[in-house]
Amino acid sequence: MSETLTCFRIAREKYAGSLQASGAANRWNRDQEWVLYVSSSRALATLELLVHRSYIRPDFHYKVMVLEISLDPEQDLEIFSADDLPSNWRSLEAYPDLQKMGSQWYQQRSTLLLQVPSVVITKEYNYLVHTRHPRFAQQVKLVDTESFFWDERLL
Repeated sequence: MSETLTCFRIAREKYAGSLQASGAANRWNRDQEWVLYVSSSRALATLELLVHRSYIRPDFHYKVMVLEISLDPEQDLEIFSADDLPSNWRSLEAYPDLQKMGSQWYQQRSTLLLQVPSVVITKEYNYLVHTRHPRFAQQVKLVDTESFFWDERLL
């Protein structure tokens, strides 16, 4: 059964017009693995950006990217729950283990999306979108870019 997942990514304005992955290593992927990290809400996307940047420059213009992903959950979605992860999965020390798990998912190319628990907010989820997956171009659409305002109290 097909459904549509709406998810969000906050990016600097100059990068917000297309669905390009950097290929840089992060918590759930190794270097040269082309995934987009997206969040299940605008609020979570904001918090994720804040914790992953050493500083935010409010003079840069940011946009909220709104993505719609058409998917069959049984065919297109793999889920890593907290129970599937090492007990220290929230720590920086767990990066090698989590990168290995995410890399295995990436290399298998069996699903378009990987759902992972947010480290920042319990019971919230982020998604890795496999930009080199055969169904990426057909199923993942950037449907809107919205203005983003940084509340100075967050900075």
